[in-house]
Amino acid sequence: ERQLREEIIRVGKLLYDRGLIVATDGNISARLDDHRILATASGLCKGLMTTDQLIVVDLEGKRIGPSSPANRDLVPTSEMRMHLEAYKRRPDIRGVVHAHPPTVVAASIAGIDLSQCLIPEVIVMLGLIPTANYATPSSEENADAIRELIVGHDAIILQRHGTLVVGN
Repeated sequence: ERQLREEIIRVGKLLYDRGLIVATDGNISARLDDHRILATASGLCKGLMTTDQLIVVDLEGKRIGPSSPANRDLVPTSEMRMHLEAYKRRPDIRGVVHAHPPTVVAASIAGIDLSQCLIPEVIVMLGLIPTANYATPSSEENADAIRELIVGHDAIILQRHGTLVVGN
């Protein structure tokens, strides 16, 4: 768990430093085991988080386990339903990252279908990247929007919202 906590902090800082998230945008999670997920908390800048601010939830999104003084009053990311949907659909997924890359968001607003115009190297690494229908961020609708796509894809563009990327 300590190693996963450190990795989530590293990824959050990379996303923030590269402008793929700003302020309190984005969220990151990792599967601890078959029943527990380690996740970022709502309302925190991912570029400035500490390992003790991360939260453990069950597969229903309910906070479990001990708290620390740093996370006692924090709640899981508002996008937890989307993360949990990915974990439920694909047991092979060990980590989920949701970011707001400005260029990808702009392309989705402009109606550019990135699954049709990717360079071969991207297809080799990620496969085709579909765009999910628009869904209100942080809603059950957002989990519904990725439900079928996540089964066959490791990266999804969230229409007007950002990206969801999963991996082992």
